[in-house]
This record gives sequence, structure tokens and C-alpha cells, in this order.
Amino acid sequence: MTMANDIWSARRPAEATRSSWRFYPLAIVAAMGFVFLVNAGMIWTALKTFPGAASDNGFDESNTYNGVLAAAAQEKALGWQIATAMRDGRAEIVLRDRRGHALDAAVIAAEATRPLGPENATTLGFSQAGEGIYRAGAALPLAGQWDLALRITEGGKTIHLTRRVVAP
Repeated sequence: MTMANDIWSARRPAEATRSSWRFYPLAIVAAMGFVFLVNAGMIWTALKTFPGAASDNGFDESNTYNGVLAAAAQEKALGWQIATAMRDGRAEIVLRDRRGHALDAAVIAAEATRPLGPENATTLGFSQAGEGIYRAGAALPLAGQWDLALRITEGGKTIHLTRRVVAP
């Protein structure tokens, strides 16, 4: 029994003087986990917010930005309700005025571009398919995401906007 106590007491001082460096691997894993979470948050923010530059001539637009803001305010004041969708591989646009009435005499000019990768710009022509419903004359050439740059004119009033659609 004395020998067992001697062995036990001989181990106790060694355990009591353990180095705090034994937590170093855990600290590295925790730091890397924090970095991963921060990067995941930045990726999520990048994908869910503004997609990037709206045009290639940012300096020239910045010199006339008050005009850009005034045009945007006029377009917003129209109160048009514009919904986009994909039906049978073709883009479809539903136009309503501020009271919900169909806009049946609109002229729509559109260009579809890919948000990433090769541009693959495609001009789309829209024709009326019902009360305030306009359907593209042709399907988009590739499956995936497309940005539709729309210029809609109706009754002497024009609105410019971009909508994203996903082609099947």
C-alpha cells in the first residue's frame, strides 16, 4: 500500500504542472472556425445584395447622377407593377398600373445577358399575350440565370429596369 501511495504521489506533481500549451490545437481549430464563419457570412452577403457595377461608364454617370436620380424618381412615381416569370422557356412580363389595371399598349425592348461568365447577349422581342401579359418571341438559348434589361414604354412614359430570371 505504501508503494501504491508513492506511485500515486509521484504522478500528482507531474499532472499539476501540465503546460497550458495543450490547448493550442484547440485554439487553432477555433480560430479557423471563426475565419470560416466570417467568410461564409461575406459570401452570403455578396450573393444576396447588389450584384455589382450597373454600367461600364461609372465616371460619366457619376457626373450626371442627379439626372439619374430624377429619372428614377419619375419612373417610381408612375407606380407600375412589373412581374417577370419564365413560361415554357420564354420570358413573360406582366404589367399593371398603380391601380392594378393591365397596361395593354406597352412596347417592350429587352436584352438578356448572363450575370456571370460569357455575356451571351440576346435581344428579345415581346408581344402581347393577354391582359397586360407580354411573352418573349423566343426562348433563351441556355439554361440558368439571365438578367433582363427592360425598356418599357406605354402612353409616352418610359421605365428602365433590370429583372433576373432563371431559364429551365
